[in-house]
Amino acid sequence: MQTRAVLFAACLALLCAGGAAAQSPALQVTDAWVRAAPGADVAAAYFTVYNAGGTAVTLSGVRSALAASAMIHESKLDHGHSSMRPHEPLSVAPGATVRLAPGGLHVMLLKLVHPLTAGDEVPLVLLLAGGGTVAVTARVRPLSAD
Repeated sequence: MQTRAVLFAACLALLCAGGAAAQSPALQVTDAWVRAAPGADVAAAYFTVYNAGGTAVTLSGVRSALAASAMIHESKLDHGHSSMRPHEPLSVAPGATVRLAPGGLHVMLLKLVHPLTAGDEVPLVLLLAGGGTVAVTARVRPLSAD
């Protein structure tokens, strides 16, 4: 009977450790915001990611309850022509900071459930390679925000 109790405790510890590993406390997300999109069904989200851990963390995708789809994109200006393309996965090296900002990396929110207005909050879930997630709440700023 004592062997079963020890085995049960060991299994429980492994399950708890697995759940803890699914989160990434080393990944810190700050200044999350979305530009208002009055009357539009698309919007862009921005934030800063810092990896305080000792190993690289890879963002493999994004999802949001307020959009049919969400994905990391990159805008580039090349010879006077602006282009935008998907940019997944996004790796953040140990001790590195990656900034998603207007004119560069950003999260495209497509087919919004409703138009976004200043003051709204947008839930984002960053999907990590290996199965972890990081929940983020982005505040909607006015259309003129940079």
